[in-house]
Amino acid sequence: LQVLERQVVGGEQAKNKDLKEKHKRRKRYADERRMQLVAALQQATEDSSDWVLLNVYDSIHEEVRAKLLEKMQRRLQAAETEIKDLQLEFELEKMDYLSTIRRLERDLMLCQQLQDQVQLLVRRDCNYSNLERIKRESIWDEETGCWKIPEPVIHKTHLP
Repeated sequence: LQVLERQVVGGEQAKNKDLKEKHKRRKRYADERRMQLVAALQQATEDSSDWVLLNVYDSIHEEVRAKLLEKMQRRLQAAETEIKDLQLEFELEKMDYLSTIRRLERDLMLCQQLQDQVQLLVRRDCNYSNLERIKRESIWDEETGCWKIPEPVIHKTHLP
């Protein structure tokens, strides 16, 4: 009867050494956890005692859920930080592009004003006196990255 009782107590797994070790480890972990909690409660002040009690769980399932929640919150914070960094980088690039555009607009205005002043000095019998025609005849060269402008030519009129 005692032999049968020893085999039956604990169910089919009564002789399973791995299961017994697992139970011992769980018990040791629970004891250690309890001792840590007692030590933390003894050292805690009124403000921090609430924080210590937040880490006490009713079951392993709740502990796992809380740890997953903490992990997801860390991921969320990392993602939010990455988004803020990207937005800051985008803003800096945008400001750089806008300043470049403003500088190029000022340079273009200078070139246009110089062109208007210099055009008055060009002789009427030169092909450069008609700037619209020069613009039409100019060709953009992709290889060199610059404009190919027609050579200046002076048309002399011969009187009979």
